[in-house]
Amino acid sequence: MHKWGGIMGVLLLAGSLNGQELPVPSTQFYDKAGLALRQIPGPNNLYYQPVQLADISPWLIAAVVAAEDKRFYTHSGVDVAAVLRAAWQNTRAGEVRSGASTLTQQLARAFSPRPKTLWGKTQEAISAVRLERTHTKEEILEQYFNLLEFGNLNQGVESASQFYFGISAAEVSLSQAAFLAGLLKSPTYYNPLKHFDRALKRRDYVLEQMFTGGFIDREMYDLARQETLTLRAKPRPFYAPHFTQFLSSLLPTGTTAVTTTLDRELQTQVEQIIQNNLVRLAASHVTNAAVLVLDNATGGVLAYAGSANFTDKKNSGQVDGVRALRQPGSALKPFVYGLAFEKGELTPASLLDDTDTFFEGGFRPRNYDETFHGPVSVRSALACSYNIPAVKAAEKIGTTALLEWLAQSGFSSFSKKPDFYGLGLALGNGEVRLLELTNAYATLARGGTFQPLLLATAPHVKLPGYPRRVLSAQTAYLLTDILADNYARSAAFGLNSALSVPFEMAAKTGTSKDYKDNFALGYTPRWTIGVWVGNFDASPMQKVSGITGAGPILHDVAMALEQRYPSVNFAAPKGIKHASVCNETGLLASSQCAHTHEEVFDEKHLPARCDGKHQAAAPGLQITSPAAGDIFYVDPAAPRISQRLKFVAVCAQNKCQWQLDGKALQGTSCQTWWPLSAGKHRLSVSCGGQTDQLSFEVVE
Repeated sequence: MHKWGGIMGVLLLAGSLNGQELPVPSTQFYDKAGLALRQIPGPNNLYYQPVQLADISPWLIAAVVAAEDKRFYTHSGVDVAAVLRAAWQNTRAGEVRSGASTLTQQLARAFSPRPKTLWGKTQEAISAVRLERTHTKEEILEQYFNLLEFGNLNQGVESASQFYFGISAAEVSLSQAAFLAGLLKSPTYYNPLKHFDRALKRRDYVLEQMFTGGFIDREMYDLARQETLTLRAKPRPFYAPHFTQFLSSLLPTGTTAVTTTLDRELQTQVEQIIQNNLVRLAASHVTNAAVLVLDNATGGVLAYAGSANFTDKKNSGQVDGVRALRQPGSALKPFVYGLAFEKGELTPASLLDDTDTFFEGGFRPRNYDETFHGPVSVRSALACSYNIPAVKAAEKIGTTALLEWLAQSGFSSFSKKPDFYGLGLALGNGEVRLLELTNAYATLARGGTFQPLLLATAPHVKLPGYPRRVLSAQTAYLLTDILADNYARSAAFGLNSALSVPFEMAAKTGTSKDYKDNFALGYTPRWTIGVWVGNFDASPMQKVSGITGAGPILHDVAMALEQRYPSVNFAAPKGIKHASVCNETGLLASSQCAHTHEEVFDEKHLPARCDGKHQAAAPGLQITSPAAGDIFYVDPAAPRISQRLKFVAVCAQNKCQWQLDGKALQGTSCQTWWPLSAGKHRLSVSCGGQTDQLSFEVVE
């Protein structure tokens, strides 16, 4: 046992030997609760965790010395006696059976591999002698245990101990130490995952060398041979590959462990939700999706799925959909109206004319439903995602001002000049990243305060930027109030759309005009979700809109999130005022307004009071929804039960009798719902002795 005692308790210096650089450590990622996410190997594609000699079990050192180099502590890099013995054995056998390489020679070979020729062996021996002259035995041992390979992509004894036994190199038993030392002879031939019996026999050989060399006694030898070894090797964790890959590029050099903001269980749920929904969408030529979930308070990333399947080469699964540039469609509209609110150009009650309009340059947008809706409030226009009113709102504020404000809100992808986008920017004709789009919605959830995304807490890793207010709290609340208004969007999407959840959530969808991309964004005061659906090869989906493609994924993720991170309702900030509004003008109601509703305002931008002059042209009874000549389309991808049309009439008596195609509808409310049915229809309503009627069509 005296041979072993001389190296105990020695503290070694980290670094390199003779100027040779050590491997770059692999990086282990953990979620916020300490659960393993992924280990990324170093540039040589090996898993490596550096360890000091003081943190390696004495049994491991004894086992390696006994099996590989008994005279390690007495030779000067080359064991002359072993060389002569090997030469005699090889000559007798007529083949190479013994190499006689010392630990120092093996280390020199690991630093600089050479051909197994006489000249190569000579150079190796010279390098070993130099190492012995310039470094202590303890330093050589430490680097040996860090540099040698143990099979299955494990470089160094710490990585090997963790992989094969699930414990550190300091904790291995005598039997386990002999087992690991035995692998060094040939990590491939003795690979325990494929040839466990071979590895076990090699362990017994190492134990025998330790016994005959005086490193252990008979009792230790017998107990170690009798110990049952159980491998705990299992596939390395592979959670959130896009996220960990992105984060690894931002880490300081040499980082070996990272505590991220991710929630591993939520990440698993999100990935499963994506898979489930893509099965539903497969017939519509949808092959991929991406989801980002944020914690509003910290800006932390809770879930990050860049694609449906990272290993799917056919559908470009390694493309990161969270950071890829895609057209957001209508998902940009809230920011158009937000800037108009901020400037006092519009209020939620303002009326915009949704009629066929030519804008500068011959730009002539169309609504998704291919119809015009006449004068509509900003609340209805945004909630129902009508295109023409959004362009008119953008016209009021100007593309230049909109681009500047989007940049302040964290959008770095709009790199072209205003003329490149034109007013079409309001409809999402520029490209954005889901990463920045989701954080922009989180800015609304935080009441107008931008915050850079937080990816890791140890080390602390944030994306570029600084916290700043980009919208007033009042403007952010007005937008949130509209986006959370399920009744306001029901005229376009129905009451039971994918955006409807049993708690308060603001939501918006967006679809590019050629159906190559669609988005769905949703947020509560606590969290924000961003979803993209499409194909990475840029091929169009088959008439899949945000409400039918990305929307259901948003819905399912929101339901899962609410279970893990229950939220609260949105609270109105100071300066928000509720007031009665005239239906016909969008102005504050006066005693001369027969038809009114309540709306919310920023008290700094209250509209004027209605003077009543509009009443002369306003009929006593009027159907306000649908409009005459409207054409509605049945969405084949949406549940039929959720596709309903809202009939609305204004009447002072507020008791209406409806008839559709000559048949009376039940109830006396001036607002009622009707399930879509294909065909041309005639709608009439009677109230206070008056009748109004119109025709519309439903196409299937």
